[in-house]
Amino acid sequence: MTTLSVAQARRIALAAQGFADREPASTPTRSHLRRVLARTKLLQMDSVNILARAHYLPAFSRLGAYDDGLLDRAAWRPSARAPRLLAEYWAHEAALIPVDDWPLFGWRMRDYRDGRYRHTREVLRRNRSQADDVLAVIAENGPLLPREIEDALGIVREPNDAGSWWTRGDVKHLCEAMFAAGTLSAVRSEHFHRYYDLAERVVGAERVGLEIGRTDAQRELVARAAAAHGVATVADLADYYRLKSADVRAVLPDLVDAGEVGEVTVDGWAEPAYLHRTARVPRVVDRSTLLSPFDPLVFYRPRTERLFDFHYRIEIYLPAHKRVHGYYVLPYLMGEDLVARVDLKADRSAGVLRVLAAHGEPGIDPRAVGRCLAADLRALARWRGLHDIDVADRGDLSADVRRALVIGWDR
Repeated sequence: MTTLSVAQARRIALAAQGFADREPASTPTRSHLRRVLARTKLLQMDSVNILARAHYLPAFSRLGAYDDGLLDRAAWRPSARAPRLLAEYWAHEAALIPVDDWPLFGWRMRDYRDGRYRHTREVLRRNRSQADDVLAVIAENGPLLPREIEDALGIVREPNDAGSWWTRGDVKHLCEAMFAAGTLSAVRSEHFHRYYDLAERVVGAERVGLEIGRTDAQRELVARAAAAHGVATVADLADYYRLKSADVRAVLPDLVDAGEVGEVTVDGWAEPAYLHRTARVPRVVDRSTLLSPFDPLVFYRPRTERLFDFHYRIEIYLPAHKRVHGYYVLPYLMGEDLVARVDLKADRSAGVLRVLAAHGEPGIDPRAVGRCLAADLRALARWRGLHDIDVADRGDLSADVRRALVIGWDR
């Protein structure tokens, strides 16, 4: 294929991300999670827990209800029978990546050898001897929180020293600098607290010691991004692992020559696109699900708009009076289209999934979308252990969703 319609590109993208795969016939297993990871290549992380933390949602969107513990064990609580599958690093922002991909980010770790942020770099430059002390404490004691490291070093801070990133203690910044440099890795507690440990103890000395050149690593990352997209522009490919467009352009000819990707045109796209060799065009994609704001299908907003004609911005950081659709708004996929956006909150104390707003896209059939969305809200509520759904009056789709829910919880 040399020319694709937007509809074909959309189906390719959905298939590449796993939405054309057969859903599990029984309770999802570690093998199913592996299949999801083979599609997405990474899981973006975010600390907001108003519904479920971002890294849990992509597997739900592709597999349906699954045990969160599958992901926790894959990332943070491995065993001899179920070794670690994932490690945390800066990929598409903070993300869980396949542990075997760790060496592909060695060039970034070298770039971040003094830390990722300016303030963190300044702290490290002033405190290199203390960084060595922090490393020695972790080496001796295993995974630790920054405050535990401070206790071991005899550091006492005033209570008002804790707070925002900029008022955190130097130990936290030193840990972050060494995390960015790949000297340290991290594991998370059930409350999402980050415990720092030596990278070789988390990802394995053989991975830490494997050095891959910058160009070779970036070529492989672009190939992974191309597979995850199915069809993509240079900007799409660059965003997946937060590469520079110039670096993507530098390695694309090699991937074209190797037959990994081929250049194509997509109707209406201003830039050329690249079709991955494994891309397929399903005749139809028949999947409905709610998507995390950080799902790989939609986390690059310009691509979301090109593929789905869906202008999407997360409004968490806006003051309440400036929000159009709500605080934690999930796009709703129905078939091959994004047909609605739903502001959701898990009220855990009351056991209620609160639909704070439901807005439909122009041209949809609100009754059909309302019925389908109601069924998916029930599935989401069950997954989060919630026994009821409450739909507020906000949004042009709310009445149809509420009406569909009246049909009955068990249907």
